[in-house]
Amino acid sequence: MFEVDQKNVLDYLQTRHKELSGWPEFRDGELSGATASELAWGVSNIVLRVDTLRRSFVVKQSRKQLRTPIDWFSQLERVWREVAAMRALDSILPLGTVPRVLFEDRENYLFAMEAVEADHLVWKAELLDGRLDVAVAARLGMILAMVHRDSRGRAGLQDSLGDRTIFDELRLDPFYRYVAQTTPDGVLAESLRRLIDDTLAQQECLVLADFSPKNILLTTTGPVVVDFETAHIGDPGFDIGFFLSHILLKVVFHRERLEESLALAREFWREYRSELDAKPAAEKTHRSEFERRCVRHLGACMLARVDGKSRVDYLTEEWQLNLVRSFCRDLLTIDEQGRGELTIAWCFDELARRLAS
Repeated sequence: MFEVDQKNVLDYLQTRHKELSGWPEFRDGELSGATASELAWGVSNIVLRVDTLRRSFVVKQSRKQLRTPIDWFSQLERVWREVAAMRALDSILPLGTVPRVLFEDRENYLFAMEAVEADHLVWKAELLDGRLDVAVAARLGMILAMVHRDSRGRAGLQDSLGDRTIFDELRLDPFYRYVAQTTPDGVLAESLRRLIDDTLAQQECLVLADFSPKNILLTTTGPVVVDFETAHIGDPGFDIGFFLSHILLKVVFHRERLEESLALAREFWREYRSELDAKPAAEKTHRSEFERRCVRHLGACMLARVDGKSRVDYLTEEWQLNLVRSFCRDLLTIDEQGRGELTIAWCFDELARRLAS
C-alpha cells in the first residue's frame, strides 16, 4: 500500500487520478498551484484536505495501527465500510449533512470526499471553549433519529454493513472489553460482559458508532457529520450512549455552568425522541427497554473514556475521574441494586445532583 501524506498526496493524485473511476481529470497545471494540509480527524486514519484553484476535496486513508498510547490495531478494510455508510446516509439525510464520496482507490485503501468550507468549526472545540449552542444539539438529535428510523429494513444495508468486526475492534474491545478485563470490580466487569453480548444480539438499524462532537463540523449551512468507519447494523442504543457520554463528560468539565451545559443533553434527547415519533418506523423498539439499553451504553461509554484505551484529555482532576467512575458504575449495575426502570432523564438529573453536591 502506498501511504499518502501531506508531502506526497499531490504527486499521488497527479500520477494516479486517471485510474480512478468517475474522477475527472485535472486541468493542465491545476495541481501545480494546489495545497495539501493534514486535518486532525481522530486517531485511526490520515486525512488530508486538498485545495486547487477549481475545487477542494478531502483524501482519507486507513492506517492499521491507531495513534493511541496503548497498542490498538484495526483492519484497513474499514475504509470501505465508511464509503458504504456514506452512500447509504446520502439517501436518508438532508442534502449536505454528509459529504458526497468522489472516488475510491481500493488498492491503497483510500477514498476522496467533498470538502466543507475551509473556515468551518469543529463542535468539540466549540464545546471545550464554552460555546454551548443547544440549537446544534437539537439538530443532531433530529439527524440521529432519522438515521435510526429510516434505515430500518432498508434493502441492501445488511449485506454491506451487517458485519460487526470493525465495530468490535474499534468500540467493543477497546471500550467495553478492555475495561472489563482491567477493572478489579467483578460486578462491574460482569455487567460490561453482559452488555457486549446484549449489544451483539441487536440488529435493528444503521448505527454510526462514532457520532460525537469531534465528528461534527459546523458550517454556515448547518452541521456536517463525518467519520463512519464503525457504522454497522446493530443496537441504536449504542449511538445514544456514545453521543451522550461525550456531552455529559463536558458537563463535568463545565461544572460551573451545570444547567447550561446539561441543556445540550436534554435538548438532544428531546429532539431525538420527537423526530423518532414523527413518522411510523418499520418496527419500533419498546421504549422502556430501549432506554434501559441507552442508559447502560451511556455508563459504559463514559467509563471507557476515563479507563479505556482512548481517554479524554480534558478531565485531569482526580475528583472528576472518580465522580465519572462512581456515576458510571451505578448506571451499569443499577439492575443488581434493584432500582427498577431507568430513564435517560434520570441520568441527567442524577449527574446534576452529584455535581452540585
